[in-house]
Amino acid sequence: MESDNMKKALIAMSGGVDSSVAAYLMKEHGYDCIGVTMKLFQNEDAGVSRKKSCCSLDDVEDARSVAHNLGIPYYVFNFTADFKKQVMDRFVAAYENGATPNPCIDCNRYLKFDSLYHRAEELGCHYVVTGHYARIEQREDGRYLLKKAADPAKDQSYVLYSLTQEQLAHTMFPLGDMNKHQTRMIADEQNFFNADKPDSQDICFVPDGDYAGFIRRFTGKDYPAGDFTDKDGNVLGKHKGIIGYTVGQRKGLGIAAGKPVYVTKICPAENRVILGDNEDLFHRELDVEDFNFIAFDNPPAEFRAKAKVRYRQKEQWATVKVTGEKTVHIIFDESQRAITKGQAAVLYDGDVVIGGGVIVG
Repeated sequence: MESDNMKKALIAMSGGVDSSVAAYLMKEHGYDCIGVTMKLFQNEDAGVSRKKSCCSLDDVEDARSVAHNLGIPYYVFNFTADFKKQVMDRFVAAYENGATPNPCIDCNRYLKFDSLYHRAEELGCHYVVTGHYARIEQREDGRYLLKKAADPAKDQSYVLYSLTQEQLAHTMFPLGDMNKHQTRMIADEQNFFNADKPDSQDICFVPDGDYAGFIRRFTGKDYPAGDFTDKDGNVLGKHKGIIGYTVGQRKGLGIAAGKPVYVTKICPAENRVILGDNEDLFHRELDVEDFNFIAFDNPPAEFRAKAKVRYRQKEQWATVKVTGEKTVHIIFDESQRAITKGQAAVLYDGDVVIGGGVIVG
């Protein structure tokens, strides 16, 4: 018999169609739901128009309207301090150190499944519910598994690799077995006015995609120009500050080399950006830190798995060597293009997420 607490759920509502349908499904399944939107940053502080991000006033009103239609209480929680510390500051620090971060992973880790998770506990909610496309299953031995969504085109398991056993036990993804068309159909049937609302594609606090511009505004710092060089150290030109570049980049370099050149490495200590040919971007091996194993407590010292090093990449076969408590070394069977420091490496066994961590080299 479930306790009353077991049937209480905190729904993270962004104002989009996915979280709205997640809230509807939880209510349909008999849960006592509370809808919440996390206020993550002051738009003006980030130099962002109030109408151009998932934290806009319009989105709050969209979420509030859906909650009202569903007859569930709705709140806005101010997590701006946590978001600045755990997401925006980390984003800036990564670029300053020549890495390319994925802030959505940090937001899931530190905001949705940490700050919001603790707020849910305070409110007596047993579950935190989001509109992510992923699935959670419990094995016969009691261990919780994170699995890919049923719809591979919408699968978001890559950005959820940091979930712990405790968090998985208290998280629900109602959309995990659905595709986007089904989600929009439900929203349409329920007369949700956001049924056709487009998905957010950009980083919420950099909706124009100008990361370097955001970092300069956010820090108030100037990032000095430096040398573009080849791998042998020959100077090819001047860059406009290392925060403006990422491994694999070809456009916007301003270099007339007579052939396509790409960013192959960023060297913050020397304020240098190394350029090379496309083939210079291919590597088989990488090191990963802050690795979170989901599928088992004690991983074997070496095992085979499929791995992906970018959100949209199809996972590839690799040999994984556990090198420390939270570190692994991955050797791909075939070289992969533009393995980038700061991005996530996530391991899979079929549909099951073995775990993931941050690429450091």
